[in-house]
Amino acid sequence: MRIERIVPDLTVTDLAAAVREHTEVLGLRVVMHHGWIVTLADDAGHQLSLMTEDATAPVNPDVSVFVDDVHAAHQAAVARGVEIVHPLTVEEWGVCRFFYRDSSGRVVNVGSHC
Repeated sequence: MRIERIVPDLTVTDLAAAVREHTEVLGLRVVMHHGWIVTLADDAGHQLSLMTEDATAPVNPDVSVFVDDVHAAHQAAVARGVEIVHPLTVEEWGVCRFFYRDSSGRVVNVGSHC
């Protein structure tokens, strides 16, 4: 399994205000907007996601890690015995993902494009 990118996920109360703030202060631009999550990026591909409430999961992740083989990552998480807080799911927006809680209590969204 290879990691393709890692994106911090910030939970915000006002999505529009957060997008405005981070685009104006950091010069990022919107590259994805699903209504409940917006991903911002610069020309070099650095990304930041802002979200109100995850559309299908019971909790918001702290970070998203995109991998080339989400099934291998899921098998590793299960073998390790970490708490899976959102099962391996094919989401309607074309991402296969699962969430696990690490030993510090952080929620990690692991996914790949299906």
